[in-house]
Amino acid sequence: MDNYSRYIEFAANHYLLSLGLAVVTYLLIQEFFDTAFKKFANISPLLAVAKMNEENVVIIDVREPLEFTESHITDARNTPLSKLAEHLPSLEAYKKTPVLVACQTGARSATAGKQLTKAGFEQVFVITGGMAAWENDYKLPVKISKKKKA
Repeated sequence: MDNYSRYIEFAANHYLLSLGLAVVTYLLIQEFFDTAFKKFANISPLLAVAKMNEENVVIIDVREPLEFTESHITDARNTPLSKLAEHLPSLEAYKKTPVLVACQTGARSATAGKQLTKAGFEQVFVITGGMAAWENDYKLPVKISKKKKA
């Protein structure tokens, strides 16, 4: 019981450190569970191209229409993240098909990956680094819409 009272005394005297420890512990546990139970996979742009060449895939670009118009992966479907839930019924046919998800940097596509796996999509792959990595790091081809203004 003596050690227990020393812990209480330490926490009372160093409440900011104790609070920081609690927050960091919570975040680490949350990250562990997110990683352990995520049902989608991250895929590099090069592996995404290989997958596109090997089998039929659906590419969903979750950026906003203006971003999509500037440049996008050929044959990608533009479904903004904010409207993904509305468009899920039109994507039902692709539940067993590999789905590649892209956005500008990879953050929105991770959220979309969670939504798609929750909706029952079996093979969801999030392109790491998004279109920024696709175009700038890997120098892969993109399609530019004719609607783009000079």
